[in-house]
Amino acid sequence: MVEATTLDRPASSAAGAALLSVRDLQAWYGESHILHGMNFDVREGEVVTLLGRNGAGKTTTLKSVMGIVAKRSGSVTFDGSDISRASSDKIARRGIAFCPEERGIFASLDVRENLMLPPQVQPSGLSLDQIFELFPNLRERLKSQGTKLSGGEQQMLAIARILRTGARFLMLDEPTEGLAPVIIQQIGATIARLKKQGFTILLVEQNFRFAATVADRYYVVEHGKIIDGFATSELEANMDKLHTYLGV
Repeated sequence: MVEATTLDRPASSAAGAALLSVRDLQAWYGESHILHGMNFDVREGEVVTLLGRNGAGKTTTLKSVMGIVAKRSGSVTFDGSDISRASSDKIARRGIAFCPEERGIFASLDVRENLMLPPQVQPSGLSLDQIFELFPNLRERLKSQGTKLSGGEQQMLAIARILRTGARFLMLDEPTEGLAPVIIQQIGATIARLKKQGFTILLVEQNFRFAATVADRYYVVEHGKIIDGFATSELEANMDKLHTYLGV
C-alpha cells in the first residue's frame, strides 16, 4: 500500500507539474458520505486511471471534480486555479469535460444534432471532419436518432460531442462498459490518438485489461480513498495486489 504521505505529496517538478491536483476531496449524497479524502494528481498529457470495485467512489470523484455533486469539500486545483467551489458550467469553460457512463445521448435528436448541442468552451475544439476521422461510423449515421445507434456508436458519439467543445481535459467514466471487444479496441485506439494530440485523460475503468493498454498511471480507489498507486512500468510487480484489490 502506498503511504498516505506519498499520496498527499504534489507531483514533483521533475515529473511535471500537476494539471489537476485533488486534495482531501470529500463528497456526500444526502447523508451518505461517499468520498473520504481523495488525494491524487494528473499531469498534462497523461492518461490516468482510477481502478476499483463497484461502489468504491470512482464515478463520484469525477462528478465532484466536475462540480455536479452538491455537497463536497476539499481542494481541487486545475491549471493552477482553485475550482473547488466553481459551478459545473464554469468548470467546463476551463476546458474540463465529463463523459458519463450512461452517455447522455438525446433520443429526440439525430447524431448531428447531438454533436452540435454542447457549446464550444475553448477555440481548440475538433471540427466535424476531425471527429469523423476518429469515428468514421458517425459520418454514416448523421441522420440517425441518437438512441438508434449501437452501444459502441453511442459511446463514440458521447466522446465526440465533448471533443467538439474544445475541452482538453477529458474525464471518461467506464467508456468500455457493455461493448464488444472490437469496439473496445477502437475506443482504446482513440484514447491513444487523443493522447498524442495533447489531450489529458482521467479514466474510470473496471476493465483492468483495457486500462493497461492505454494508461500511464493508476490509482486504486477503495471506500472513497486512494489506497495505492503505480505507473505502467510497475504493473508486473503489482499484479498480485491488483488481483486482491479488484477481485479479478
